[in-house]
Parts: sequence; C-alpha cells; structure tokens
Amino acid sequence: MKNKLRDPSDKLKSPESLKRILAKHRGARSKIVFTNGVFDILHRGHISYLNRARKLGSLLIIAVNDDASVKRLKGDSRPLNRLEDRMYTLGGLECVDYVTSFSENTPLETIKLIRPHVLVKGGDYAIKDIVGAIEVVGWGGTVKALPFVDGYSTTRLIRSMSR
Repeated sequence: MKNKLRDPSDKLKSPESLKRILAKHRGARSKIVFTNGVFDILHRGHISYLNRARKLGSLLIIAVNDDASVKRLKGDSRPLNRLEDRMYTLGGLECVDYVTSFSENTPLETIKLIRPHVLVKGGDYAIKDIVGAIEVVGWGGTVKALPFVDGYSTTRLIRSMSR
C-alpha cells in the first residue's frame, strides 16, 4: 500500500496561493472548513477541536496569527513558538489540509479571500461574535462554535509551567 502522508511543508501556503488551490477544489464540490488561531502550544484540546472541525467538510484550512499579531493580542511574552514552527506543526496533523497565516488582528480579509463553506471557532465564542460570521452566512455558508475539551488551554499550560 502506498504511503499517502503529505510533508507538512507542502501544506503551508500564502493566502493568495491558497485561493488558487481552493478554486480547483470548488470545482470538485469540496466543502471547505476554515478556522484560525494562535496555536502556540499544541495540546489535546486543539487536536480534538481540529479533528471535529475537519469532520464538518472535505478540507480543513487553518489561518495562524503571525508573530506580530500574537504580540499585539497576547502581550510581549507571546508567542512562545515562531510562526513557521506553529504552521509546520499544524501541517503535520493528518486532519489539516492547508495552513496559511495572517498579520492583522483578525482573519477577516483571509476569510473573504478564501470564502469557506464552514467557519469554525472554539466554544468560547458566541456565533454572533465570530469574526467573518456575517460574511460566511451572507454567501450561503455556515458558522459553528465547537465545545472545548475541559481543562485544556495554552494559557493554563503556560501558567502551570511558570510555577
């Protein structure tokens, strides 16, 4: 049997190249699922969330905050891992089809460029507060907030390591 594992580097794309790639998938009637985040320290909660997100469609796209946007959102002590490392780690997951990045505080421009069928965020978001929800629903897509796995968060991990 032929090994079908993809090299994580092959999954890392600029938003513009991803738009071109996804145009081919749209013709094949693929259902594109999009999520975003920092993904600084990958943990069980992330893996569970990403696997559930992938089951909502045929392709899972993750947009990762670049290092400067993480600093603006989380403070000078973050990120712990550089953007390239965070993207590569996510690309190594079987459930992930493509990983891109964005430099703004929100992924709205990336969402508009990619035009996913399903927009997914974690359970700490109300649907009405998810960036891009209005746009995705406007072009006929759906928006979902998936529940967290209790007890898992990057912030909690960082706090426990500093004790």
